[in-house]
Amino acid sequence: MIDDRKRGQPTVIVIDDDQSVRDALKGLFESVGLTAETHGSVSEFLAADDPDRAGCIVLDIRLPGQSGLEFQEALAKSRHPRSVVLISAHVDVAMAVRAMKAGAIDVLTKPVREQDLLEAVNRALASDNARREEANQSASLRLRYSKLTERERQIMAMVVAGKLNKQIAAEVQLAEATVKLHRGHMMRKMRVSSVADLVKIAAILDN
Repeated sequence: MIDDRKRGQPTVIVIDDDQSVRDALKGLFESVGLTAETHGSVSEFLAADDPDRAGCIVLDIRLPGQSGLEFQEALAKSRHPRSVVLISAHVDVAMAVRAMKAGAIDVLTKPVREQDLLEAVNRALASDNARREEANQSASLRLRYSKLTERERQIMAMVVAGKLNKQIAAEVQLAEATVKLHRGHMMRKMRVSSVADLVKIAAILDN
């Protein structure tokens, strides 16, 4: 059960099969005011995880069962990607390249310098926050778009394509004044005042 007082705070999740490492990292993060929790394996973490929680994961590459690298790659392809910092006593170039290609914030060698780890975790938390803000913005735009009528969606697509009211009117066989009316309603519902902003929104909706 997550403490309601901590629900809105980002959490640094440590997944490492070494109890002493888990305890040391939890203590480090809490000493700088971060909320931290630890797990001994990927399966233990998954059993307790709330994918909607803000935060990042500090993940040992070599774990019993599913390895940290395999888990990080699976996370990157999932509906709930997470910001991950990988740590390991043995990091080779191929392993580091594979991790970075899958989106790892950093790959650090144990024993990890505290400052290096804290800097990597801060970057991971910032990355997680940016991703969540982008997702919230996208959800808000999709909600606005869902409230458009079919005609307004049709006209929006034509406006984004750069067509003038006169051209749109000819294509949809409406009076130009009627097109202007639909266009005005569409712009207000999408909360934009310029075609440039509408084009940006359309690009987000297409992703």
